[in-house]
Amino acid sequence: MDDFHYVGTELDVFAHATNWKSYVHTALRKYLRGDVLEVGAGIGAATQLLNDGTPRRWLCLEPDRQLAERIRSNLPSALQNCEVAVGALSDLGSREEFDAILYMDVLEHIEDDKTELARAASHLKPNGSLLVLAPAFPWLYTPFDAAIGHFRRYTKYSLCSVAPEGLREERVHYLDSIGMLASAGNRLFLRSASPSTGQIRLWDRVLVPLSKFVDPLIAHSFGRSILAVWRKAT
Repeated sequence: MDDFHYVGTELDVFAHATNWKSYVHTALRKYLRGDVLEVGAGIGAATQLLNDGTPRRWLCLEPDRQLAERIRSNLPSALQNCEVAVGALSDLGSREEFDAILYMDVLEHIEDDKTELARAASHLKPNGSLLVLAPAFPWLYTPFDAAIGHFRRYTKYSLCSVAPEGLREERVHYLDSIGMLASAGNRLFLRSASPSTGQIRLWDRVLVPLSKFVDPLIAHSFGRSILAVWRKAT
């Protein structure tokens, strides 16, 4: 593929969000087994928190060569199951199949998301899972989204509308209700162009634990992010 360079600057800032990634890991842990593909692995921050060493293989696929090199340098030596490859899903061989394919805040960066997910489904093993975490609610779209290359934010309806044919929906719900309220307040009143490291740490240390408590009470009916899991038939 041609050299790709990521336009965003938020990866290092959000690397501090350890409580958030732990929350997501709790939701996804049972699906992250066998052979796992992480599409758009960035600098490997999510990899280190989601990969607990139990999957047989964890392939970090990253189109930005410089970011891929950072993954290689950042991964602890204890994660012996990790591999790093430069490229996109379309660069994988047709015989490459996985038990889980993960898009962690990546799908919103891909213009043709429907085709991307259909291609991902073709790389799933029987009973494999397609996992997507993405920003929620178009009305929360800000200049910051545009600056870091987001084409969209999702609702349940819009995300389900691009689900691959032949996969069974297991769960589609929102996460981080308290974070959504903070994001709405920022958009309506503070109008901050981008979050600072301090704001991310405040959100991660204070708001995320509150969301973990509140989200189940409101049946995950709204939130700053949306999580979807689809399963391929056996």
